[in-house]
Formats: sequence, structure tokens, C-alpha cells
Amino acid sequence: MSVTQYLTATSIDGYIADPDNSLDWLFRIEQGEGAKERWDDFMGQVGSMVMGATTYEWCLAHDDLLAHPEKWHEYYADRPCWVFSHRELPAIPGVDLRFVQGDVAPVHEQLVVAAGGRNVWLVGGGELVGSFHDAGLLDELRVQVAPVTLGAGAPLLPRRIDGLRLTDMHRNGQFAELTYVVTRS
Repeated sequence: MSVTQYLTATSIDGYIADPDNSLDWLFRIEQGEGAKERWDDFMGQVGSMVMGATTYEWCLAHDDLLAHPEKWHEYYADRPCWVFSHRELPAIPGVDLRFVQGDVAPVHEQLVVAAGGRNVWLVGGGELVGSFHDAGLLDELRVQVAPVTLGAGAPLLPRRIDGLRLTDMHRNGQFAELTYVVTRS
């Protein structure tokens, strides 16, 4: 059965991107031994992905994906990705992208079917993930807390979410990795 999970990194003060919507701060922090193996294990369990327009635009710019689409494939292989946006965005050549808007529930059904029994990864941002939670479709949060404060930016989750149960934690270099299951009443 597919698990719909939000894997992300956050600053200690709860931001996933800085005020310029950049993640560059994140790549300056040391990961621990075995980080690549943990990433490969996580991605091996992912069958489909979804992200918001701001996250997609950052990915496009950060790795110049329109000129170098092979980089997308290096990171995410051939997994289909849905992008929620209210504006027209360029598609990366040779990548299975589906641009959508509106209610997350019917898109979630498509994500689960495409995942083929593997997990659905909510890449970000926080508002989109919050919409999945509001619809009762978020199962797990996997948060890597980085030893930095940003002071402002895009929040981890811009809403109150109760009913989280800590199921795992460990150290990854300078990150504290926390896994929570979303309980429903």
C-alpha cells in the first residue's frame, strides 16, 4: 500500500527555503556517512512525486534543467511528477511531468495509481503539503532539521497540524532526522 509522505529539510526555526525561495543554504551543511545510501533507499520506495510551482521553478533554475534534463533523471529517474501551478511553466524535455491545479484529492488518486504500490513523495512546498493534510491524504512527515536559522522564508508547514506521532529519529551528520506518522481521529 502506498504511503503519502513529505520528506524535506528545515532550518531550526522552521523554514524550508530562505526569503529568496532558495535552498542553497541546505547544501552547505554536512550530511553523515551513508547519506547517499539512505537517499537511494528512500527513492527506491517512491513511485510518483508532486511539487508546487515554486519548488519546480527552483529545481529548473538551480540545475539548469531545461538545458540539462539528464540531471532530473539522475536525481529522480523516470518517476512521474505532478506540478501544481496556476501559471504556465516550461516542461523539462523527456520528463514525465503533469501540470495541474485545483483540488489535491483527484490528483492524489492519480499519484497512487502511478506509484504502483510504492510511495507518493510530496516534495514541497509546505502549503501544498498542507493541502494534502487538509484532505486527509498525508500519512508521514520525514523532516531533516538543519543546524541553521533563516529568520524568514517559506515555512515547513504554514498551518497547525495535530496528531503527529514520532516513530523514528537519528543523526545524519549535522542533521537530526525525525519521522512522524500522521494519526487521524
